[in-house]
Amino acid sequence: MLALLLIHSLAVQLPDTIQSYDTLTALDPVVVEVTRGPHRSPLELPFAISVMTPDSSRPGQRHLSLDETLAQVPGLAVSNRNNPSQDPRISIRGFGARSAFGVRGIRVLRDGIPLTLPDGQTPVDYLDLESVGRVEVLRGSASSLYGNAGGGVVDIRSSDPARVPLLAEGRWWTGSYGNRRIVGKASGTLQRVAYQGNVARTESTGFRDYSRQRVTNAFARAILQGSAGTVALQFLGMSTPLAENPGALTAAQMSTDPGLADPLSIRKRARKEVSQSQLGVTARRSGERVDAEAFGYVGTRALDNPLAFAVVDVQRTASGVGLRGGLAHHLFGIEQRVTAGAELQLQNDQRRNFTNCNDVPAPTTPSATCPVPGVERGTVTLDQRELVSSIGAYLRDEIQIGERVILTGGVRADRIRFEVEDHLIDAANPDDSGERSLGAVSPMIGLLAMLSSTHSAYANVSSAFETPTATELGNQPSGAAGINRDLKPQRSVTYETGLKGLTFFGLQYNASVFTTRVVDELIPFDIPASNGRRYFRNAGRTSRRGVELGIAAARGPLEVGAAYTYADYRFKDFTVGTTQYAGNRIPGIPRQLLQGSVGLRGSLGALVTEATVADRVFVNDPNSESAPGYAVFNARFTTGLTASRTGAELTLGVSNLFDRQYASSVSVNAAAGKFYEPAAGRALFLGVGLRAGAKR
Repeated sequence: MLALLLIHSLAVQLPDTIQSYDTLTALDPVVVEVTRGPHRSPLELPFAISVMTPDSSRPGQRHLSLDETLAQVPGLAVSNRNNPSQDPRISIRGFGARSAFGVRGIRVLRDGIPLTLPDGQTPVDYLDLESVGRVEVLRGSASSLYGNAGGGVVDIRSSDPARVPLLAEGRWWTGSYGNRRIVGKASGTLQRVAYQGNVARTESTGFRDYSRQRVTNAFARAILQGSAGTVALQFLGMSTPLAENPGALTAAQMSTDPGLADPLSIRKRARKEVSQSQLGVTARRSGERVDAEAFGYVGTRALDNPLAFAVVDVQRTASGVGLRGGLAHHLFGIEQRVTAGAELQLQNDQRRNFTNCNDVPAPTTPSATCPVPGVERGTVTLDQRELVSSIGAYLRDEIQIGERVILTGGVRADRIRFEVEDHLIDAANPDDSGERSLGAVSPMIGLLAMLSSTHSAYANVSSAFETPTATELGNQPSGAAGINRDLKPQRSVTYETGLKGLTFFGLQYNASVFTTRVVDELIPFDIPASNGRRYFRNAGRTSRRGVELGIAAARGPLEVGAAYTYADYRFKDFTVGTTQYAGNRIPGIPRQLLQGSVGLRGSLGALVTEATVADRVFVNDPNSESAPGYAVFNARFTTGLTASRTGAELTLGVSNLFDRQYASSVSVNAAAGKFYEPAAGRALFLGVGLRAGAKR
């Protein structure tokens, strides 16, 4: 009813507005940086690439989670676990779907600086979304450019700083389930220096029981602009003193009350306390024939993570450097552009596990594992230093064939080294120290034909590889410490073809068809007695076939967008014990996913409606149980007043408009049937923003 009233109020204002749009809305030129070369139009690249400006096309976002920011990208799915202690699961063409926590299988960057660690995992809880201006997504195998975990790339770019000395903004949000958020932002330009920064404080009691959260995020960036190029300094920081973990539910529990928490998670007080910071610098120089770029970063992370099976304590330092150069030249009368680069990343984790002594009855005699009643941390069960290093180098060449055809070839070589130093050695615990090196050479070749100035067709063959992360190599079903030497990296080859362009009536489109063959796909599983601890094994062979379609159009006050994904992902050869799962669907991924939005702008403000329709999702390898499909709708209205550089804005919205009960995420192959992570019910929210700018 609220949405209908808003539409009616806008429609009253529209006739005069529509008459003022006799021509198509002008579109700014779009260029991408995610391909690690000179800025190019997506029409000129033989890859499936999506470029979004989230707040521009879908205004009124709260910047709480990546499922808001990354909506409407074909081939990409974001599963919001509605669990403060677990990051959303992001998958691109199935890469990343195995993730038990954090992001796996795809590379994530912020302004060109990697957030993905050398072992392939990406904690995104410290990724601030408040100052995001643009997102570039490279769908499909990208290991020839990015190396390990290059099943896809999400490159998040900050918005441009204000072109006045100071623009200050503040925003206050309130909503259902105790959600409160306060944001302060500032940006500006002072001659050759531009800057931006923001701090946000978020608190929530959560839709589910035992899901309280308190988190503070910060982001800052300073850019020095010179005649020769630019240098940017960037900081990301986060402090989460409380993030409770309600766990996953069985089908019966979710049907009874989706707001329940797993009783074991409550008894064991599962939660996390984490702080993280990262400081990075980038330098770029561009010329007509030569361009160069370099980056360096260093970061720390401190994690206290009580889980049902243990209390995990991780102290991490991470760092990395990279250099890329490009040269445009003529050879034998053929125009070419060669790009070469190299990267080094280091990860140093001090990991200790303790017995979780919560919910342990006070013993009549001192316990060997929980000697002090009432103290959460018992005896040390794991104490080791995990060192991961990765080094990679790549070469790419673009060859112009005639006026309409571009041939692109590339190759990258990587070596990832895992080393464990065992510090828990005694008569009952042998020395489990060791090391293991994994590597790959990842080639690709692509051909693009410009059908006209606004349409192109392409085809490519690309490869990707993905090592198990340090955590996955360390979680051995035998219970031993050290490195799992039986777990292999997964490798894949993708064949893809597609069309993209801009039609005469303002419709932008991109369509792709692909098939991917994967060997030794990494599959998660639980052991009934593990209390939720995740282990991993390799499937022999899997096959992924998919169709992706994305469209967007803007005419006058109306803006629409949609993304459709068909994903037929199956096991081809996968035996567990004596059971063969060949032909079964790979769990955790809907076969069909459709997302769409309609935006309507008028003199009163902007109304945005969004819809997501998803197929059912199998939750285990036997395909014996599944989460039903669903259709969910959101709506929000934003209005504002602006005078000179001062303004105010009001946003009123509702998510899950029809209060649909469904599982927004699943825990694949979980023990005891705890597969389901419920979505939040209907939620109302209100945002008030103020803005003031100084004169030049």
